Order: sequence, then structure tokens, then C-alpha cells
Amino acid sequence: MSKSHLRKDKTCLNCRHVVEQRFCPNCGQENTESRKTFHHLFVHFFEDLTHYENAFWRTIKNLLFKPSSLTKEYLSGKRLSYLAPVRLYIFISFITFFLITVVPDSEDHLLRSNQTTTVPVKDKNGVVKDSVIATKTAIKEILTETPVINDNDPSGKKTVEHGDHINIGYKSVAQLDSIQQHGPESERLPQWQYWLTKKTILVTQHNTKMEIFEKFKESFIYNFPKVLFIYMPLFAFFLWLFHNKKRWYYFDHGIFTLHYFSFLLLIILLLFLIDVMLMATGLKVLDYLNTAIHFIGIVWMFYYFFPAHHRFYGETRVISFVKSIALFVINSLLITLILILFAVYTFINLH
Repeated sequence: MSKSHLRKDKTCLNCRHVVEQRFCPNCGQENTESRKTFHHLFVHFFEDLTHYENAFWRTIKNLLFKPSSLTKEYLSGKRLSYLAPVRLYIFISFITFFLITVVPDSEDHLLRSNQTTTVPVKDKNGVVKDSVIATKTAIKEILTETPVINDNDPSGKKTVEHGDHINIGYKSVAQLDSIQQHGPESERLPQWQYWLTKKTILVTQHNTKMEIFEKFKESFIYNFPKVLFIYMPLFAFFLWLFHNKKRWYYFDHGIFTLHYFSFLLLIILLLFLIDVMLMATGLKVLDYLNTAIHFIGIVWMFYYFFPAHHRFYGETRVISFVKSIALFVINSLLITLILILFAVYTFINLH
């Protein structure tokens, strides 16, 4: 609850009604001083999001451990004790993707740090001839193939650069165009394949594997919340198709969807934070604990929908299970298709 001091003037600043207590009986505005400190604004922002007092923690507890209970409570009219579904989704989505963007995970921390390591350089016979200082990009194992030695490093040291470009069989766009226009029919590509290959050459000429990976990652993190938000009406639509139209309104399915997607994002957030905290300790023994926690979290994410669906719609276990499987398959296929289209869109816009 707000701790701001009440105004001495009993006239409401919003509607000019006489305010005898803390809140205006006419419009509901709190009769407190209008000029606030930055600290108050910051605290008030999170109070609004978390709906004061224990509502936030009660909502989170039910969301995590009581499938469908929030949806049933909300639709039954018990709404002041919990965060509203839209507010809950926006809050969790904002926190999740904000932290994933600004907090480096264990792999990013290694790649973005200034740590270096010594990499042996061997000749054709496998004999070590020299050693060089590997830059941070060489640390990523999947991208480290044959080291490219830079003898012109300003420090005077030999360093490994990330000359790790993708080879797709064509040296340049000019070579591809020449084959496409003047080459034999058997070597020419269909129009769609030619366009895709040309785009790939243009991208890979100016980006290494590491740079492409980073751009994909940044684009995915930036746009994935939009993809989820766009997909939620489709998820609710399939729920509507599978259930009694007279008993359930589309609105009911929409509330169920908001709570379910909020749960998924919350699990993703918790797993991310656990991963960051455990990896920050640098203790290898905690890797096993981290793996176990991630396994439990992922299993709970997949299993959660089944009891939530059964408890909310109140159908028999067999019918509920069959519908849940069908919905799971349909939505998995559609989400996969959307992610593929999103990946293609991201690739097209790389430069």
C-alpha cells in the first residue's frame, strides 16, 4: 500500500469531490501529494505491476504449482486477490526478455570477456611449431577450426583471428551469376535456390559464423516476444475449436492462454537465472545440479498443460488427454513453422 502523505486539502485533484478519507468516494483517486520523488515513482511502478501486498506472490505461487487455478479463480470473479492476466503476462514477458538481453549467460560471458588462451599451431605432420594467443572468438569450440594467424597485431604478438567464413561452393556472386547465365543446364539452379544462394553468399562474405550466430540471437531475443504475442490468439482459437461453444466463450480460452504462456515464460526466466547464478560460481560440481534443475523445469513445462487442461475444462481424463495430445501436436507444428519462417525472415534481413 502507498506510504505517501495525505493532502491537507480535502478536495480531490481529479474530480473536485470532497475526500473525507484516503481515497475519493467519487473517482477512487488517492488524495496524496502530487509531487513525488524518483524513488516513489520507481516503487509505485512495481507496486502497480505487482498489485500491492501479497497479490503478486500469491499469483506466482498458483501459476507455478496449481495448473488452471488462476484461470478458474479469475473467471469465477475473484480478481482482486491476483494480478490481472494481461498485466501478469506483460510483466513476466518484460522481465524475462529484459534480463536475457542485458545479463550474459555462461557462454556469452566467456565469449565477450577479454580472456585469451594459448593455441598450439601445428604443421602438416602434426608437429607443434609455434603457439599463438587466441582471441575471445577462438574460444568458442564449435567455431574454431583452422586458426588464422595475424602477424600484424599492434601489440607485436601473434593472434588468432576469426576468419571462419561459411563455404557454400561458390567464391563470389559473380561466379554464381556466370554459371547461372552461361553454364550448362545441369549446373543452373532453380530460381528460388539461386536467390537463396546469392543471399547466402552476400551474407557470408561480410560475416563470420560467429557474427551470423550473434545477429540471429539478437534478432530472436528481440522478436520472439512479438511472435508469442501474435500466436496466443491462435492458441486460444484451437482451444475454442476443441471445446463446447455454448459452455465456453473465446474469452475464457483467452484467459487460459494468457496464464499458460505466462507460466512458460516464468519457467524460462527461472531456468535462466538459475543457470547464471550457478555458472557464476565457477564450480564444476554445480553443473550436475544445473542439469538436473533444467531437466525438471523442462519436464514440468511439457507436463503442465495436461493437468491444467483437465482441471479447467472438467472433462474425463481420457477425453482431456486425447484433446491435449491433439492440441500439443497442432500447436507444436504451427510454432515450428512460424519459427522457420521467422528464421528465414531474419536471414533475409541480415547484412
